[in-house]
Amino acid sequence: MLEGPPRVPPPPHTRGGPVPDPLSLELLVHGVAGAPPGELLRDPHPVRVTGDSTAAVFRRAEDADAEAHPGRYAGRPVREAYCWSRLTSGNGARALWLLLLPFMVVNLAHWARPPARARDKAAARAVRTYGLLVRVLALSLTVLLVAAACEVALDLLAWQCAGNSACTASRSWLGFAEPGRWWGQPGRRLALGALVPAALTGLLWYLSNRTWSAYESQSPPAAEPDGGASPGGPEAAGGEDAPLGRPGFWYGRRIVARLRAAHTAAGLLTVAVAVAVPAVRHDRADAAAGPALRATGWALGALLAAGAAIVLWVVCRRGRSEARPDHRLDRAAITLLPGGALALLAAVLLHACWSRPGWVAAGRLPGDFTFGVLMLGQGGCVLALALVARRLHRGAPRTGAALRGLGGPAVAMLGCALGGVMSGGVAQRVADWIDGGATPGTPPGAAFPGPPVLLSWQAAVLPPLLIALGLLAAGVGSRAALDRRRSAATVAAEYPGEPPDADRSRKIAGARAAAALTDSAPWFVGAVSGITLLLGTGALAGAWFTGRVPGEAARDTQPLLAAAARAAQDTGSWLIGIGIAAFAAWGRRAYRDPAARRTIGILWDVGTFWPRAAHPFAPPCYAERAVPDLAWRMTAWTARTGGRLVISGHSQGSVLAAAAVWQLPPATRRRVALLTYGSPLARLYGRWFPDCFGPGPLAALHRDLDCWRNLWRSTDPIGGPIGGAVGAGAGEGDPVDLGPLRDPLAYGRSPRDPLPAPILRHGDYQADPAFDAERDALLARLAAAARAGVPDTRDLPGPRISAPRPERADPPGTGA
Repeated sequence: MLEGPPRVPPPPHTRGGPVPDPLSLELLVHGVAGAPPGELLRDPHPVRVTGDSTAAVFRRAEDADAEAHPGRYAGRPVREAYCWSRLTSGNGARALWLLLLPFMVVNLAHWARPPARARDKAAARAVRTYGLLVRVLALSLTVLLVAAACEVALDLLAWQCAGNSACTASRSWLGFAEPGRWWGQPGRRLALGALVPAALTGLLWYLSNRTWSAYESQSPPAAEPDGGASPGGPEAAGGEDAPLGRPGFWYGRRIVARLRAAHTAAGLLTVAVAVAVPAVRHDRADAAAGPALRATGWALGALLAAGAAIVLWVVCRRGRSEARPDHRLDRAAITLLPGGALALLAAVLLHACWSRPGWVAAGRLPGDFTFGVLMLGQGGCVLALALVARRLHRGAPRTGAALRGLGGPAVAMLGCALGGVMSGGVAQRVADWIDGGATPGTPPGAAFPGPPVLLSWQAAVLPPLLIALGLLAAGVGSRAALDRRRSAATVAAEYPGEPPDADRSRKIAGARAAAALTDSAPWFVGAVSGITLLLGTGALAGAWFTGRVPGEAARDTQPLLAAAARAAQDTGSWLIGIGIAAFAAWGRRAYRDPAARRTIGILWDVGTFWPRAAHPFAPPCYAERAVPDLAWRMTAWTARTGGRLVISGHSQGSVLAAAAVWQLPPATRRRVALLTYGSPLARLYGRWFPDCFGPGPLAALHRDLDCWRNLWRSTDPIGGPIGGAVGAGAGEGDPVDLGPLRDPLAYGRSPRDPLPAPILRHGDYQADPAFDAERDALLARLAAAARAGVPDTRDLPGPRISAPRPERADPPGTGA
C-alpha cells in the first residue's frame, strides 16, 4: 500500500490544558464554466496549497499556513477553493472531443436508468439487460463512425472517384491510382484507402488509452488495515440506497480497458469487412480467379465472422463492478482482441492487393445495406431499452424519473440520431466536393453514383424534424409568455413598501418564466426522440423500398409531392453542410482559443460527470479525479486538524460535493457540513438519473448528513429545491432547503440601493446575505455536535491508496 498524507502530531495545546475550538474550513467548489480561484476567494493572488496544474486547492496567500495559527481564525472559517475546470477544458486536444459527442450521449443513457427494487431478482435481471442493451448500442455507434470513414475513403474516393477518369482528370493527386497503373486495380485502391479508417480507429484508441491512464487508472482510497477508515471505504454514506457511495463507483479501470479493446477490434474488423466483401464478391463471380484465392476469401470471411462474435461476447459478458474497487484487468482480451483484429486486417489488405487484372470498379460499394442494418439494429435496441426501462419504472414508480422512466431510451435515441447525422453529413459533403455540386444519385446510373441512398433520405427528414421542433418550441414559448403575464401581477407584492413598476415586474417575471422552462425539458426531449424515431423509420423504409434518393423516388408522383421531396432533400443536404462546417469551425477555434475551449468545456462539465460505463471512446469522466480529490482533502484535513468543514458547492460543483460526501467514512462525515446553492441535484440529476440522485439516494444522504442546507431561486434555470426529493421527515433536524431566495435583492431604487439591483438568476449566490448566515449556522451546528461528545479525529491516520486484493462477486444489480 502507498501511504497517504503523513500524520501530523496534534498541536501543542492538545497535550494538556484547555482545548480551544478547532479550526473551521470552507471548501468552495465552483460550477460549470470554471470560475478562477481569485474570483472564488475574492483575492487577486491566490496560492496553490495542494494539487497540480490540472486540478488543485487554492487559498489566499495570508491563509496558506492557517493550521499553524488557528487563533487568527476565531469566529470565521478559512476559505479555500477547489478548481477543476482544466479537467474538461485543458489543452488543445480537447477540441478532438467534439468528434466523440454521440459516444458521450449514449454513455449518459446508461446512467439514466430507472432504479431497481431492492432484493428483487427480476429487477436485477432487468438492470443487467438494460446495461447490455446500452453497451450494444454504444458498439453500434463505433461501427457507424468507422463505417462512415470507410464510405468516404473506400467508396467515394478509392472506388468511385479513383476508378473514374473524369474524376481523376481534375485531381492530379489521384493520378497514381488511375486504371492501368499498379495502384489502379480496385483491390489495391481499397487497401490504400483502408488506412484512413484504420488510422481513425487508432486515434480513438489512443485518446481513450491516454485518458484511461490519467483518470480511470488512479487507485481510489480504501479502508485502513488497522481499523481506520478512508474515503470510499465500506462504511461510505448511503449503503445500498446510494450507488455513488459504493467504494468502486469512481474506479472504472477494468470495464473501460475491456470495452476499449472490444471497440478497437470492432473498428478494425469493420475496415476489414469493407475491404474484403468487394474482393470476395469479385473472386466468386470471376472465372479467372484461382481456387486458392477463393478459398482464402472464404477463410478470411469465416475469421471475420468469428472475430465479430468474440467482440460482441466481450461487450455483453460483463458490466461495471461498483461494490468494491476492481483492480483486475482482462489482459487476454485487452491484448489479443485488438492485436488479432489488426493482424486479420493486414491479411485482408494483402488479399485485396493480389493482382486481379480484370477487376473494374462500378456502381457503389454495399453501403446502403450496411447503414440500413445499423440503423435498424439501433432502432430495435432503443425500443427494447424502452420496454426494460418501463418495467423497472413500474416496479419503483415514485422516483420522479423523467418521461416516466423513459429518459434513458430517449437519450439513447438522440445519441444514435446525432451519430447518424454526423456520419452521413461528412459523406454527403465529400460527395458534393467530388461531383462539383451535382445532386448525389441524380440521375440514376450517373458516372458518379455518390453516397448510399439512405444517407440522402436521412438528410431529407431534417427539414420536417426542424419544423416539428419549431412548433414544439413555439408552444412552450407561448406557455412561458402566459406564465410571465400571470406572474408579473404579483411580483411587486413580494417587495413591501416599494412602489410598483410594471417594467421591473415584467423583467423579474420573465426571468422566472424562463427558468421554469427547464422543467419542460424532459417532455421536449421525449418528443424530439419520438419524432426522430418515426422519421428515421420512414427514411429507412423509403431507401430500402425505392432504392433511389427522395427526389428521384417521388419524380413520377403528384407534382406537389415531388417538389416537396426534392426541396426536403436539397434543404437537408444544405443544413447538414452548414452544420458540419460550423462543427469544424468550432473545433478549429477551440483548438487555438482557450476561451472557446472553456465554452466547449461547459458541455463536457455536464456530459462527462459520469464514468465511461457503456462507451470507452466517450470523453473521460472528470469526476473520477475530482470526487476522490475532494474526499481525500476532507478526510485528510479533518484527521490532521480535528477541525470542522463546510463543503460549499455551486451548480455542478454541488453535484461533485454531494458525490464526495457520499464517499466519506462516518468519522469524517460527522465533522462535515454540505452547503449547496444553484444545485441541479434534484431538479436535473434527480429526474434524469433517478437511480443515483432520485428520492431514495438523496434521502439517504440527508439521513447520513444532517448538516445540509440548499439555497435556490425561482429565477435560476438550473438550481432548485431538494426537499421535494428527500421528502418530509426523511432526515433529522432542520429541512434542507432555504428558498426561494429573493432575486433581485432590491425591487427598485432606494437610498440603500440607488442603482437597480441585477437579477442574479444562476450566479453570485454569495452576494445574498443568506449565504454567509447559513454557512456560519452549519459550522456552529458542527461545533455544538463536537462539544456534545463527538470524539476528536486528530489521532486518526490519513487515507491510504487501495491495493489489489481478491475480489468477490457484486451484489445483484450492481454490475450492470
